[in-house]
Amino acid sequence: MSKVSAFGRLLRHKLKNYFLTGLLVVVPIALTFLVVRWIVTFMDHYLSRVLPPAWQPDHLFGVWVPGLGLVATLLLIMLVGVLTANIFGRKLVHFYEFLLDKIPFVKGIYSLFKQVADTVISRDRGAFRKVVLIEYPRRDIWAVAFVTGISEGEVQEVTSKRLVNIFVPTTPNPTSGFYILVPEDDMIELSMTVEEAFKLIISGGMVTPQQSQCRSETPVDLASSPLEGED
Repeated sequence: MSKVSAFGRLLRHKLKNYFLTGLLVVVPIALTFLVVRWIVTFMDHYLSRVLPPAWQPDHLFGVWVPGLGLVATLLLIMLVGVLTANIFGRKLVHFYEFLLDKIPFVKGIYSLFKQVADTVISRDRGAFRKVVLIEYPRRDIWAVAFVTGISEGEVQEVTSKRLVNIFVPTTPNPTSGFYILVPEDDMIELSMTVEEAFKLIISGGMVTPQQSQCRSETPVDLASSPLEGED
C-alpha cells in the first residue's frame, strides 16, 4: 500500500512539473499571438473606418486582406520618418512640440513618453560607453549603471583616485536617475550591451540578458573603449 502511495505521489509530482513546464512554453506563445492578433484586428478595423468605401480592400481586391491595417500603419510610420528627416519635417515636429508644451497636462505625458522612446528606441546612445556594476547606494548593494566618461577639471584634481562619471538610472523610467563619481577601481565591467541593460532596468529585473562568456576581468579602459555605436 505504501509503495502505491509513494508511486502516486511521484506521479503527481511528475505531472505537476510537466504541466508547469508546458505553461512556461505555452503562455508566452499564446500571449504573443493574442497581442499580435489584437493589434492586427484593431488596425484593420480602424482602416475600414477611415477609408472611403471605394478604397476598402474587399472592394478593391474582392476579398478582405487580414493585416492590411497593420501594413498601412507601418508604411505611415515610415512616411513620417522620411518627412521628419528633412528640414521642413523637423520644423513641423518642433512646432508640434511647441504647441504641446503649452498644454500643462499633455506636456508632462508627452515629455515622459518622448524621453522613454528616445532612450529605448534611439540608436544614438554615444553618451553611454559601458555598462558597469557598482556598489550603490551603499556597500554590498549593487546597481547597474552606465559610464558616461572620465571626470576632468577641478573635481578630478582635488581627488587622489581616477574618477569616472556614472549615470545610475531608475526603474521603470531609465531617463531619470543619479549622476555620481566612482573610482575606476570600484567598478565591475559587464559584458551586456546598453540595449540589454535598458531592458533589464525597465523590466525591473524580469528580463535578464543571457550571460556572456567573454566578460573582461580587467577594469574599464575608457581610453581604448569606443563609444557605443561607433565603428
